[in-house]
Amino acid sequence: MIYSIKQEFFKLYHKKMFWLAPIIMLVLMIFTGYAIGSDEARLTAVMCYDATDWITFILIVIGATSFSMEYQNNAILTLLYKASNKIYVYLSKYLVLLVYDIFLHLVAVGYTVVLKGFLFKSNISWTSINYYHQPLWVNTLQATLLDLAVSMLIITIIFLLSCLINSNAVVMTTSLLVVLLGESISSDIMSKPKLVSVLKWNPFNMLNLSRQYGNYATYHLTTHLSNVELLMGTLIYIAVFFVIGYWIFRKKRF
Repeated sequence: MIYSIKQEFFKLYHKKMFWLAPIIMLVLMIFTGYAIGSDEARLTAVMCYDATDWITFILIVIGATSFSMEYQNNAILTLLYKASNKIYVYLSKYLVLLVYDIFLHLVAVGYTVVLKGFLFKSNISWTSINYYHQPLWVNTLQATLLDLAVSMLIITIIFLLSCLINSNAVVMTTSLLVVLLGESISSDIMSKPKLVSVLKWNPFNMLNLSRQYGNYATYHLTTHLSNVELLMGTLIYIAVFFVIGYWIFRKKRF
């Protein structure tokens, strides 16, 4: 297991995206800050200048190639040969991407502090009371943790798709469509009022968790779930999709 994790960290470390991602994210966060302006200073600080969206796209690019490229060049066979159990290969890939996900979120929070303090100055302090009667800094940290849960769900979906489809381009495209169209798909699924009480628990709805935290009044009308319920659903689907993904990976013939 330790050997598999070291191998995955080594491969991630030598990917260009590993080093480019924080720079790209900073540029996009600055662009978002200028595009939205000072009118939504509270919201942009809480949502880390939309860093959550940029992190998602980065994870999709890296995650889609984690399995698919190794399927195409048969490198997966070497990993399986050196590992005593398939679960170690699957779990090590997931854990390494999760660590990178946490790293990107910490970088995003750091960027937010710097941008708010120097580039996008406002009269709103970090200790001012904001959403849910909490200080702004608490909102930012909570929103970051919630988005971390959502991004973990996205990672499990990417891995599941990667085990079903060998083409990284198809996996990447499908994952992007899930993220970009998730809200619309969820709304269509819940179009029948009589079934909303059941259909509101669909996995696409859980992707709205971090967005609803920053704009509860608007998104609650769409999700029909509280923040806590969305978080519970997200964690459950993470476990479900992880198990399904590993089951497919274990049964896959290489």
